[in-house]
Amino acid sequence: MEPCPDSSPRTCLRAAPSAANRIAPAAVVTLTFLRILGPVKRELRVSLIDPPLRLSSSDVGAYCSAMTPTQLRAFAAVVRVGSVGGAASELGVTNAAVSAHVGQLRKELHDPLFHRSGSGLAFTPGGLRLASRAGEILGLQDRTVREVGEAGSARRVLRLAVSSTFAEFSAPGLIEVFSTRADDLDVEMSVHSPTDFEALLAARQTDVAIGPMPGRISETLTQTVFLKYQVVIVAGPDHPLACRRTNIAALRKATWLLGPSAAEPGSVVASKLAMLRVPESGQRIFQSNAAALAEARRGVGLSLAVRFSVADDLQAGRLVEVSGPAAQSDGTWGALTLPRHSRIQAASELLSFITTPRATRAMLQGAGATVGRFRPAVHITLWS
Repeated sequence: MEPCPDSSPRTCLRAAPSAANRIAPAAVVTLTFLRILGPVKRELRVSLIDPPLRLSSSDVGAYCSAMTPTQLRAFAAVVRVGSVGGAASELGVTNAAVSAHVGQLRKELHDPLFHRSGSGLAFTPGGLRLASRAGEILGLQDRTVREVGEAGSARRVLRLAVSSTFAEFSAPGLIEVFSTRADDLDVEMSVHSPTDFEALLAARQTDVAIGPMPGRISETLTQTVFLKYQVVIVAGPDHPLACRRTNIAALRKATWLLGPSAAEPGSVVASKLAMLRVPESGQRIFQSNAAALAEARRGVGLSLAVRFSVADDLQAGRLVEVSGPAAQSDGTWGALTLPRHSRIQAASELLSFITTPRATRAMLQGAGATVGRFRPAVHITLWS
């Protein structure tokens, strides 16, 4: 037994020595934890055979470190938002607390991790390596805690964060057919702006985020595009613009009856209104698309709708598609998740299922979910 390199007590790993210095694929290795003082030889020897896996002194340094999940979570937040103050605000703690956690990591790893510069934070090579590893470690911790809890209750929970339009028209059908594939699975859904998707995933507050994809996506996330759709301008049959080809000036002056997606930055609806330069005074936002379309059927104003959601109304003549320049817009829905090593199994199962023809049919038909399988927690905020 050799002493540790400094005077502080550490928890180190020690295993039986072997000339092969290898680990077999299915081998069971017994490691002894020694609480000691003084210098320790910087190597970790593990027994058995194929394939070779040699551990360097830097690997052992990682095993002997005293990093905590709280410290890693603080550092990951600094990396994500680009400042200590922003990280503190996101985590709900003080700037001093975040600085203390980062300072402990710097001391523990003997690396400054980042420097402040005129354009923000400049990360050292070690800081960049820790940023990628922190996400993996925190993801594995969260996944382990979830799986242990689910094993005790014999139920699994999949948390979805979705955009308002997807929640109203396609989520119920998708949830119904997906949840019937596993009797032990419950699905919880909450409605958020797509601009919040990345932060929700990074904070482990959701497992899968579904809706229009943000313009820029972090390299630490995985994107799966699964459905393309069209947004069209519709009106009641008695509306003045219903029976003739219109122009942008007329569209700009009209009253618009809109669902919650009009308040989501980057959504197809919000982008369409910005392109037409419709003034806020001409926009009436309802708590659901269904409520907005009900007013449009009465001829009160124009509305923007996903084409497949109003197919029956168009066929029955309750709504009329308005023709003219820029009358149609294309949109895409995708699913955003953590990397495979960090996400729970139910999230991986949904990603595999969501691109299948059966899932597409369910999303277009909009079948409702049963009470026993779907536990909604929907929150739509339009005004502060």
